[in-house]
Amino acid sequence: MIYAIRLTITHHYGQPAANGRHVIRVAPATLLGRQHLTTSLLDISPAPDSRADGTDFFGNRTVTCAHKAPHRDMSIQLTGHVEVTTPPPWHDRSPNLETLVGQWQQGRSLDPEAPLHFLGPTRRLTPDRAITAFAADIYDPGGSVAANVIAIGEALHRALTFDATATTVETDAAEAFQLRRGVCQDFTHIMILALQALGIPAAYVSGYLRTLPPEGGARLAGADAMHAWVRAWCGVEQGWIEYDPTNATLVGADHIVVGYGRDYTDIAPVSGYLRASGTQRNTQAVDVTVLR
Repeated sequence: MIYAIRLTITHHYGQPAANGRHVIRVAPATLLGRQHLTTSLLDISPAPDSRADGTDFFGNRTVTCAHKAPHRDMSIQLTGHVEVTTPPPWHDRSPNLETLVGQWQQGRSLDPEAPLHFLGPTRRLTPDRAITAFAADIYDPGGSVAANVIAIGEALHRALTFDATATTVETDAAEAFQLRRGVCQDFTHIMILALQALGIPAAYVSGYLRTLPPEGGARLAGADAMHAWVRAWCGVEQGWIEYDPTNATLVGADHIVVGYGRDYTDIAPVSGYLRASGTQRNTQAVDVTVLR
């Protein structure tokens, strides 16, 4: 399946901003056997004084840009085509939790895929008693790791309400869980903490969702902006699986990966700094359509 992606992010500053430096992570990844970015154009306005392509520790594509002169607005526009392969039929080959913990405890690799990076805590992920208790209530000692990942994701989907007005990008997982409301970022952070509380390595995935559902299908929540979901390590044989708690589904061909990190901070669409005063307003618009 080939998707056309259009993303626009705008920043409007109440007073002219200057001396800004930003790291942008918005282009879909190329993942062997899963998805391939065939074309991509990233336009930044005003034109930056410097711009450089690169990759971060986790292998995510980055564009770093700098603006010296004062400016009231900055916009980022991505257009591109990505080919996504339909995933193979689902098979659970994961062990029980005790075996899984033994496997990652014996691990010695610190490469970007190593599960040891994804056991927390991070700046945005602090263990929370309520989330830990929720995970313990759902956990089935007789079930496989993958089955428990899915069960916790489904339980969070039932317990939380998608509400774009309830939280902000700065809301932490504990507060969102207490509210029982939030957006995909909140669902994802909460599920990561729940899995890590059990000893299951879990990562944050940033990406896109197909905007319009297939004929007769339900529209997925969170499709009007960049999306987020969970990646969980389910043992040496199973490897990593991905689950979308916002929509209570294993990730499939409707999900397009931009990159991976420990939490939102690692894979934020735009991060950086600038010299400014006054208010700031940001908007984001996404359109993902099927070409064929």
